Amino acid sequence: MTIRSLLVANRGEIAVRIIRAAKALGIRTVQVFSAADADMLAVRLADEAVNIGPPAAKKSYLNIEAVIAAAKAAGVDAVHPGYGFLSENGDFADAVEAAGLIFIGPSGDAIRLLGDKVAARAVAARAGVPTVPGSAGRIDDIAEARRIAGETGFPVMIKAAAGGGGRGIRIVDSMEELDRQFPQASAEAAAAFGDGGLYMEKVITKARHVEVQILGDGQNVVHCFERECSLQRRRQKVWEEAPAVGLPADIRARLCDSAVALAREVKYRGAGTVEYLYDEEAGAFYFIEVNTRIQVEHPVTEMITGIDLVQEMIRVAGGEKLSVRQEDIRITGHAIECRINAEDPARGFQPAPGTITSLAVPDQPGIRFDTMLYEGYTIPPFYDSLLGKLIVHAGDRASCIAKLEAALAALSIGGVSTTIPLHRALAGDAAVRSGDFHTRFLEPWLAAEGEARIAAVSGLETEGQSA
Repeated sequence: MTIRSLLVANRGEIAVRIIRAAKALGIRTVQVFSAADADMLAVRLADEAVNIGPPAAKKSYLNIEAVIAAAKAAGVDAVHPGYGFLSENGDFADAVEAAGLIFIGPSGDAIRLLGDKVAARAVAARAGVPTVPGSAGRIDDIAEARRIAGETGFPVMIKAAAGGGGRGIRIVDSMEELDRQFPQASAEAAAAFGDGGLYMEKVITKARHVEVQILGDGQNVVHCFERECSLQRRRQKVWEEAPAVGLPADIRARLCDSAVALAREVKYRGAGTVEYLYDEEAGAFYFIEVNTRIQVEHPVTEMITGIDLVQEMIRVAGGEKLSVRQEDIRITGHAIECRINAEDPARGFQPAPGTITSLAVPDQPGIRFDTMLYEGYTIPPFYDSLLGKLIVHAGDRASCIAKLEAALAALSIGGVSTTIPLHRALAGDAAVRSGDFHTRFLEPWLAAEGEARIAAVSGLETEGQSA
């Protein structure tokens, strides 16, 4: 079935991104919005907009019945969930299909299978993909947890089987701490995800977070190479790159091939990401999880491959085969994405909603700013603080960082504090420039020297604005 119209079941910058991709394909767009988002950019850009409820996400963007009712009333063919909210909710995918509409993503069964971290590890094992040493399945009680920790050694990571986005994770360093944290983690998982199931993994010290972008049409699967996502704060990605920094060619080939093998195991349809920990010292990688949706950081992959991943998702959902073959996908240059949030990094990343009084975006080849902002827009305090993503592309990593520094200096968002100073400080850091970092790099860096560097950059920006 050809998709002639679609509803965007999301908000913010990803809603804008989906609308623009759909319009490029000649598809009519309908944007849902909460009462707090009536004036957001996606509402202005869409062909039609539908109010689905009050500001609270559970009464609007997480309200399956309201979203389905809006889709049916608007007469669309399909629903695109974006990322976050209902994007990895198998019941939502089923509800869309039951309403006679197309869900732009994997089937509900695939979402549930791969969204359960324990089940996904089993799929990975069947596909021959290495997994982090730990529990083979869900852990039933503390005695089993103690046995597994004794086998793997400390530290170990307790993870919610149904968790995601860095939530529901605890690292323990001793049996005593395990005894204390295990029941607390189960209760936390039950409260956050409606599922108290846990599993455990050995903590790989100084691991790098590397993920592979996949595309499937239900029969064929390709990869679009990998991304480096090791710069994280509180397990949330801050800065992403493609390709991964200094990854040996043989490791890249094995990593990407393993992601394709896993996706083929479940006849994957749509865009997805297979995430890994890479132990650089051992030259080994381990499967973590699959994200069955478009990722926040997908633009860096688009920049180095030339593939519009969102358009490809829409085409595949409409019944088309993949438009690209594996042998035609190549890496060209290097790309970096910086997440720009409404937070003040000089004050402990305190949230900073407010009204955008001015907006200046660098306009040069190889620079892209995916955003929901416009001058006069008031950021609502109810949702994620992501304002946009600054993405730069150049011939190699050193040139990319140089271009990024210039782009960050030129990007100006007036009226609110943002994380631009954090990224300017990171771009100038010797370890970051050399690629000498891992998943536990950023928080110690902030405590030791980053805060002073951010303050210095913030001071320079303030002087420049007042001059």
